[in-house]
Amino acid sequence: MPDLPVPRRRSGLKPPFRRLRIYAFDPSASLDLQLAVVNEATIGLDWERLEPGPVGDYLEVVDVDPATGGFYAAADLDDPALLVQDGFAPSEGNPKFHQQMVYAVAMLTIRNFERALGRKVLWSLRPWNASMEPAAKADRYVGRLRIYPHALREANAYYSPQKLALLFGYFRASRTHPGRNLPGGLVFTCLSHDVIAHETTHAILDGLHPHFIDASNVDMLAFHEAFADIVALFQHFTLSDPLKQQIAALKGNLGKRSLLSGLAKQFGEAIGHYGALRDAIDAVDEATGLPDPSALGRTTEPHGRGAILVAAVFDAFVSIYRSRVADLLRLTTGDGTRYPDGDLHPDLVNRLADEAAKAAGHVLRICVRALDYLPPVDITFGDYLRALVTADHDLVANDDRGYRIAFIEAFRRRGIYPRNCRSLSIENLLWEEPDTPIEIDWLKDEVFAAQDDRRAIHDAALQRQAELENWLRDRAPFTREAIRSLGLWLDETAPKTVRRVRTTQRPHFTVNSLRVASRVGPDGQQEQQIVIEITQERRGFADETDQATADATGRAPGQRAAFTFRGGATLIVDYRTRAVRYCIAKDIGDNERLAGQRAFLFGAPGEPPGATYFGFARRKEPFAFLHRVLEEDGHGH
Repeated sequence: MPDLPVPRRRSGLKPPFRRLRIYAFDPSASLDLQLAVVNEATIGLDWERLEPGPVGDYLEVVDVDPATGGFYAAADLDDPALLVQDGFAPSEGNPKFHQQMVYAVAMLTIRNFERALGRKVLWSLRPWNASMEPAAKADRYVGRLRIYPHALREANAYYSPQKLALLFGYFRASRTHPGRNLPGGLVFTCLSHDVIAHETTHAILDGLHPHFIDASNVDMLAFHEAFADIVALFQHFTLSDPLKQQIAALKGNLGKRSLLSGLAKQFGEAIGHYGALRDAIDAVDEATGLPDPSALGRTTEPHGRGAILVAAVFDAFVSIYRSRVADLLRLTTGDGTRYPDGDLHPDLVNRLADEAAKAAGHVLRICVRALDYLPPVDITFGDYLRALVTADHDLVANDDRGYRIAFIEAFRRRGIYPRNCRSLSIENLLWEEPDTPIEIDWLKDEVFAAQDDRRAIHDAALQRQAELENWLRDRAPFTREAIRSLGLWLDETAPKTVRRVRTTQRPHFTVNSLRVASRVGPDGQQEQQIVIEITQERRGFADETDQATADATGRAPGQRAAFTFRGGATLIVDYRTRAVRYCIAKDIGDNERLAGQRAFLFGAPGEPPGATYFGFARRKEPFAFLHRVLEEDGHGH
């Protein structure tokens, strides 16, 4: 009898992924007879070795309760007894499950971003202040975002740019309008899938675009809130069993009100008001069945305005989903637009769920990829529409399912239009290529070695940013027109209010980021790009006459600058040819845009000043204040 081969032993073998149990929605869904069986979900995350906390490469969970001064024992998710049972079972009363929940959902959110962006997620730099030690000033890298599941004894949860942390609160439910909660019972925001995904998205977006928290126009903070809601909303569709249950209950019609199209239900019910986002989605004219396109012009509060953007994206998703399932509906009802009246066959539920998950995944990835196609400062909802269309066009040239048309129609119905476009055709919405060719010779010889370590990626990016700054400052063979097309003003004719380098008095500028993206489209097509962001600052004055004086002389007698006005550009560079494909600019010399920011902050004749509400953006914790205002105003999270 021949000897059997001896199996080879593989050293250092590690599992490909880790399975962890979470609430699919929040604890209140487990009190619903139909939802209880699907509210406990199990997700798979890429494997990483964890220290008790849990503490991994991206996240560090610190479970201290400042109200009591106590620490909760840290969860050790690498304990073999937990590994074999997918972690702790969902529980409102077990702090270790709370730790597991925030880690799992935050990591799920991070992975969704990385798949769409085609690169690793990096957190924002540690805030600079003059009292920092020299070593701290030189190294502001933050490897781990901290998460505090029980940081606040209040109905709030927020991302802190100062602490570079997520802080979750707990509170007692309303005694008069508790919804499905026990009147006066404890509600933990760290157990809401939506709240965790929302706050994690704020942190990721701040790492990508640190100037997006500047309230320079009415859309800025509204976009931050809306985008966080978009991510939380479409992550609902990544959980198979809850998705199938909801599709069966809705008879396939995802345009109806459901848990899939709402956010943070327990949180909203517990504080006595719920449904601001869903109200925006449902706000249609009874006669026409269409939303009111003038609502955006009447809405300035960030959450209300942001809800209109989320509703537009959700409308686009529903249109895409309907087109994907039209053949299934024709086979079932004989009409590609009519959903069945009776209960759905399980096979049909599975097929509809597959199409919904695919459509939601595509929409989420399009929304995330578009972040690279936005200007670095002062964005508008119209800019985001152009970014969506251009980002999708670059990766998927043949839009045979009409995704881009669905977005354009949905935004038009909500009154969201880009500025300076001749029409809403796809070719007019695409960002333009530079009128003056921009050749960045420094890039042609730069080697971008593949790296997996996030610290190494950060260090290499900082080095390249400094080198590109030096090249642009001293050796770039650009004409004045080419520099101005970048939204920058680098010669001596720049207004005196443009920030200067102290030693040379030349206009100052910063290369904020230089990152490589490697993306794969739905049909396997690959796209590699270098994304560069360059910004410049200018002092803004509350009075137009003072502004003109300071622009000409550098000073406005008796007056100090009241705000910072920013300009610059995002450059999308083809990785293979190193040619600049798009220059998405906001001009530092645009006095009309400067006047618009002044009017927004301090008011124009007949208009209320934005500073009465948005002045808090200059505070150190804008999201803490924003979410607290939200609860006081009764908009729901």
